[in-house]
Amino acid sequence: MKYTIKEYDNVKLLRSENYNYNFDKNTGFFMRWGQTPQDDPDWCEFGPEIADIEISTICNGINGTPCSFCYKSNSGNGKNMSLEVFQKILRKLPKTVGQIAFGIGDIHANPDLYSIMEASRIHGIIPNVTINGWNLAGYDYHMLAKTCGAVAVSRYSPKDVCYDTVLKLSQKGLQQVNIHQLLCKQTIDQCFEVMRDSYNDPRLSGLNSIVFLALKQCGRGRGLDSVSLSQYKQIMVYALENGVRIGFDSCSAPMFMKVIDELMVEMPDLMPPDKYKMYTTLAEPCESTLFSVYIDVEGNMYPCSFCENKFEGISVVDCDDFVEDVWHNEKVNAWRQNLLKSSEGGLVSGIRECPEYKIWSD
Repeated sequence: MKYTIKEYDNVKLLRSENYNYNFDKNTGFFMRWGQTPQDDPDWCEFGPEIADIEISTICNGINGTPCSFCYKSNSGNGKNMSLEVFQKILRKLPKTVGQIAFGIGDIHANPDLYSIMEASRIHGIIPNVTINGWNLAGYDYHMLAKTCGAVAVSRYSPKDVCYDTVLKLSQKGLQQVNIHQLLCKQTIDQCFEVMRDSYNDPRLSGLNSIVFLALKQCGRGRGLDSVSLSQYKQIMVYALENGVRIGFDSCSAPMFMKVIDELMVEMPDLMPPDKYKMYTTLAEPCESTLFSVYIDVEGNMYPCSFCENKFEGISVVDCDDFVEDVWHNEKVNAWRQNLLKSSEGGLVSGIRECPEYKIWSD
């Protein structure tokens, strides 16, 4: 099956018989459909829509203290992906890719960071990045706002590091500035605090959204505990009642949809029915190997960044044809089919669930 792509300054359009998308490069708005607008394709056989690429594992953390819950257990001793290696990967990726989410610890860990982002832009792919907010200078704020479609600032302690960074990025004109907040039983108080701060702290007036990242028990996060559905519901109710702009990772989409379904019955006056329906329509459960791919600092592909110890990596740098050798690799196809089957008998009927980690507690 063939597809065509039309690319303009601000929009990327993909068309085929059974899979289509529109991607607005300025706002990040993405719309996908099949033969008709009502069809929701299970996956894209032509390649991923987004690539998550790790370009550094070096992270000294805030004020020289590595994060206590880093799922990759990163420290000051690590590796960088060179611009040369990144350009090799860039040439291998199919034209379906519209965005790259860059993974980095300390923003100055990889001296090629901004060259890598600019190379991505030249290739017609929008770069996004998650940073810890520590030790940024004026040039960093300028380059991040100029180059990135979105920047997420991880919320660590002290929170001022995160909030000050959000403010300075917003002042540079970046519209898509988010806060990444870990969601687990040990951070529940932090989750409510950052929501309250979103409308009380003037530094967050330009904040786009608070994105809650569900705990995966790996790395230094092994000793933490996943939230229960009732705890997650409390967070959702607070956000909806107070007009807090929130988002969530695809890992927790089934939990989100389960809670929304319950709130439609328990609190029908909280939102009109069409808004409830809109939320469930826009929620995207796990898309690993369906619409997204992860590539580590060595240039090896995994379904997602949490599966490096659960999946034998496939070299993207050395492959001849990404779609044939990686995207349609036998091991990837098997993982993909397992993920698609995960929707059978899950928390929400027909919704894909993480096949590797338990995202919520009973």
